[in-house]
Amino acid sequence: MSRPVERTARHGEPGGDLHVTSGPGLPRGLVIPAHELVEQFSRSSGPGGQSVNTTDSKVELRFDVATSGAFSEQQRSRALDRLGPLVV
Repeated sequence: MSRPVERTARHGEPGGDLHVTSGPGLPRGLVIPAHELVEQFSRSSGPGGQSVNTTDSKVELRFDVATSGAFSEQQRSRALDRLGPLVV
């Protein structure tokens, strides 16, 4: 089950902090600082068809769980056990 997230940009920043709403196992929610998120933009590849004359793009957002300061030690350990060190 996914949780609602919101990305808020500060003045002069391309992205912003990522706010994860509260829920089971995360009673106070979570804020991941923008400097811990790595965005990569690229064109999607694939066959032509109906979208042959359009520009399709994809966004990849990377987050290093092991080095993040957003988690408590218990949260980090749990996330590493379930997801691994890098979330893409």
